[in-house]
Amino acid sequence: MSEQKTALVTGANKGIGREVARQLGRLGHKVWLGSRDEARGRKAEEELRAEGIDAHFVQLDITDAASVQAAVAHVEAHSPQLDVLVNNAGVGSGLMSPASTESLAEIRDNFEINFFGTVQVTQAFLPLVRKAPGARIVMVSSGLGSITLTGDMKAPTWNLAAMGYSASKAALNMFTVKLAKELLAEGIKVNAACPGSVATDMGGPTAPRSVEQGAAIALRLATLDWMGPTGGFYHDGDGPGIAPYGW
Repeated sequence: MSEQKTALVTGANKGIGREVARQLGRLGHKVWLGSRDEARGRKAEEELRAEGIDAHFVQLDITDAASVQAAVAHVEAHSPQLDVLVNNAGVGSGLMSPASTESLAEIRDNFEINFFGTVQVTQAFLPLVRKAPGARIVMVSSGLGSITLTGDMKAPTWNLAAMGYSASKAALNMFTVKLAKELLAEGIKVNAACPGSVATDMGGPTAPRSVEQGAAIALRLATLDWMGPTGGFYHDGDGPGIAPYGW
């Protein structure tokens, strides 16, 4: 019998993060639920455990170095390795503000969580990830971080503002490629996922995709076999495969 795989999902107390955790748990993974808010994290843990999932809350504020280090120590004390890291935690500030007037505070808020926080937590957990053969790292990005899509007048996102948010996700995409190149020889695959417009707190109740649909591509990238891609930016398209997104 093979050893149980272990996964950590940041921002796992709700939305896409909780659904990714649920699906990984259904595949047999032990899942750490990274959550800044303890009450919400404990509630998610309770709900997933009621479904038979091996879920465990860990307090994790990805922007707080002390919180990140404490989370690493806690996970390491209970799990010898980390097979999957899904960087889902994120924020969307200033989504309606034109680039010419968006406040620096809103822009910094996006970068602090979507980019710097994700880099911080990834670097901190990397020694534990390196202990797992064939580990997978997934960055939950956004189509708004695609310069190709942003410049396409025919794209449905043409009239959206969200400069700070978009730039933070574009930076996250660059981190994805650089890290994938660095870890290639170690067999660790690193990819970015675009979940699409999902009915979450950020996407709003009228968004066209469900959390199950939004979580699908992150799940696929988290469970790639040895022949799967690395250093890419993907969405799930309309079929069973994964479709590349333009950078």
